Amino acid sequence: MSKVRLEYPEKKVKMLAQLEELVSRYNVIALAKLNKVRASQLMSLRKKLAGQARLLVAKNTLAKKALQKLKNSEPFLKLLQGQNLLIFTKLDPFKLNLILEKNKVFLPARAGDIATDPIVVPAGNTGLPPGPVLSEFKECGVPTRIDAGSIWVAKDTVVRQKGEVISPKLASLLAKLGIKPIRAGISLYAAYVDGIVLMEEDLKINLEEYAKQIGGLHAQALALAVEVGYPSKESLPLLIARAVQQSLAVAVSAGYPADEAVTARLVAEAYLKASVLTEELRKRGYS
Repeated sequence: MSKVRLEYPEKKVKMLAQLEELVSRYNVIALAKLNKVRASQLMSLRKKLAGQARLLVAKNTLAKKALQKLKNSEPFLKLLQGQNLLIFTKLDPFKLNLILEKNKVFLPARAGDIATDPIVVPAGNTGLPPGPVLSEFKECGVPTRIDAGSIWVAKDTVVRQKGEVISPKLASLLAKLGIKPIRAGISLYAAYVDGIVLMEEDLKINLEEYAKQIGGLHAQALALAVEVGYPSKESLPLLIARAVQQSLAVAVSAGYPADEAVTARLVAEAYLKASVLTEELRKRGYS
């Protein structure tokens, strides 16, 4: 017993020293829950982030002791509850969150699980023969038909919305269909960045929505630059094209004999004559 008591404080001292060293080296400290995280996922993530981040699981008492020296640390320390994964990095926390999201996997549902996303049973052939399983489809609200000795799902059916509990019968049916609906992995729920605490909702970025917004703002900025005649790499080709059109219109209007103006006038006159001829032929009954 005495040997165990001597070793345990030494481990605590080493862990605290390691935590304090990481706190001094990295300006971003993120927190993640370890719910439904497999050891293989954690190992894979450690390899992926090698050289960019350090992942450490530590007791909250030790983590708080190491983190309390940070500026404005109190709001962050209050978040340390339950089992946490501490991620020390110099990566932008938004980029880190995107990396973690991309490394999530889908697992089979179990009774009592909470749907991480809407769960859809797709239309089509299930490959299951008719039998008692038909009652499971009915109880789960999935419309079916029998065709060529197999059960077919009549239409795409949402059986659970995000945040809803999965029943034992639904979990059983999803397993029979080979559907793995539970998205699992490491999710950040907070990050400390140079004295600022960012929560889970702050760290989420909808890349498609941001791309649309940036594209719209770019189009507006380009239109404004062309309107006011501001020369930039993007606006110059449009400004030159507009200047050419305007100068050509002035040359044609003034009768200036430039090659482009002569061509434009000849085309305009030919078009006018063709229009007059077409109208005259129409009046005479030709179409």
